[in-house]
Amino acid sequence: MGDTPPILVADGDRATRRAVCRLLRRIGYETIEAKAGPEALELAMRLQPALVILEVNLEKVSGYEVCRELRDAFGGDISVIFLSGQRTTSSDRVAGLLVGADDYIVKPFDPDELLARVRAALRRVVVHSTNGNDASPPVGASLTLREREVLRLLAQGANQPEIAAALVISPKTVAGHIQRVLTKLGVHSRAHAVAIAHQQGLVDVEAHSLPA
Repeated sequence: MGDTPPILVADGDRATRRAVCRLLRRIGYETIEAKAGPEALELAMRLQPALVILEVNLEKVSGYEVCRELRDAFGGDISVIFLSGQRTTSSDRVAGLLVGADDYIVKPFDPDELLARVRAALRRVVVHSTNGNDASPPVGASLTLREREVLRLLAQGANQPEIAAALVISPKTVAGHIQRVLTKLGVHSRAHAVAIAHQQGLVDVEAHSLPA
């Protein structure tokens, strides 16, 4: 892909690692491999890949810790996607996004979906590097008061009917608000929206509670 930096694939499972690398190379990306956390960190610090695809359960240093260190070192100049076969619950995905990942995919994965998410993650890196250090408003700044209320209730774990009852609006209206929240935050899942909400201090789930 021209001058694009390589993609680092870090996974202790050799078959998965090789499969992901073959998939990426087939569409023109250069790849490098790591099977443990320390090796992934060493390669990333030395080569600064455009994207790191991480298994959460890496040996010696977890994928979560690798992600944290990469964020501290590179900020938004590097993209991180978790790809996990064991940490697959909603809370696992939220945890991964909260430590700084751009996306979270569970195994077994669909090859076309993986490639689509890789391309999206790489586009975010390009946009960030193009913008440089120019100050920009938080992504949640455009949310309306009602959209923030919906997001707060999502962060509390409320489902669509519960949000509708709490705000005295129809479930259909709630669905519209949720879709606009996802669009404004630039995400595709409610879990990712909740993670961003926590990162930017958009919600305070302890200060409010759902009505009894």
